[in-house]
Amino acid sequence: MANVELKKAIKQFGETKVIHGIDLQLNSGEFIVFVGPSGCGKSTLLRLVAGLEDLSSGSIHIGDRDVTNVAAVDRGIAMVFQSYALYPHMTVAENMGFGLKMNGVDKAEVAKKVETAAKTLQLDQLLDRKPKNLSGGQRQRVAIGRAIVRDPDVFLFDEPLSNLDAELRVEMRLQIARLHEQIGATMIYVTHDQVEAMTMADRIVVLRAGHVEQVGSPLELYHHPQNLFVAGFIGSPKMNFVSATLKEGHADRAVIELAGQTITLPVNAEGAAAGSKVTLGMRPEDLGESSGDFSLPMNVDVAERLGGSTYLYGNCGGLENFVVQRPGLDATTEGQGVDVHVQAGNCHLFSDADLAFPRLTDSGKPQAA
Repeated sequence: MANVELKKAIKQFGETKVIHGIDLQLNSGEFIVFVGPSGCGKSTLLRLVAGLEDLSSGSIHIGDRDVTNVAAVDRGIAMVFQSYALYPHMTVAENMGFGLKMNGVDKAEVAKKVETAAKTLQLDQLLDRKPKNLSGGQRQRVAIGRAIVRDPDVFLFDEPLSNLDAELRVEMRLQIARLHEQIGATMIYVTHDQVEAMTMADRIVVLRAGHVEQVGSPLELYHHPQNLFVAGFIGSPKMNFVSATLKEGHADRAVIELAGQTITLPVNAEGAAAGSKVTLGMRPEDLGESSGDFSLPMNVDVAERLGGSTYLYGNCGGLENFVVQRPGLDATTEGQGVDVHVQAGNCHLFSDADLAFPRLTDSGKPQAA
């Protein structure tokens, strides 16, 4: 295990800067997920840690070593890619031990490490099979086993589940989470899927256009996003955003005007200018059908019934694709008008600069994550 630290990391391709001076401290033994939309720089950042790309400026430390100019093979890392990259003519055991063999490790030691990793990944009954005789999930476990046998300081995963179907992705999420619990290694995992990030990470690094937007635990990002981008990216279905006008801003409350109503929210809006445009955020799962501090009329266009929950889509508060999540089988039909009831304490409020006003507890202090 080892900590990883990036200091003012910058990466440019020609005149184009894709990583913009990132400072990041990843603790030993943590499971860290880099998440963000396509093109945000998450894979590039991972490749910089791996040594597969060179920094334009800044530094990278793994443990107590500055590895900025150290070759990838000498960094003490092991990487699992999106493609399995298995040798088709080799058995599972041969694929897992190939890297050690090339490094001159004793044959008996290779066999021991392969056997131990195979048991961890439940591959011990498949060691004599060729990749063509394995399922997608089994092939990915072989690729992970190939990384485990190297006993690295840091594991790097670059969207390893993208090639799997939905059922296998869930299975492999559990496998990787259990693996982290068993070996306790430092792991950095890249994905565009925020569900993977929420379910697997100790901490999430949210990236946009080569910048770090926010770092925190999954629940911290869910309950206390620092800006509009993080609020919209974390959570499924995504948060509803409706435009409003700030009437009063105080340290213990914000008074806004929305859809002809005056609404008071428990946020710290001290210093915000009266009359400024703000954005009210409401998560679909926080919206009730009976009680709340205020309500908004909604015209339902589509009702999706999934068995355990129902999603209602329609126009509400001026937003065309407003989403309400209700438990079980809801009887609401398309074209029906409903009242959406909202608890003020569940709302998020964002300034005209897209920054979140801190939410408060009943004591008037910011809420803990």
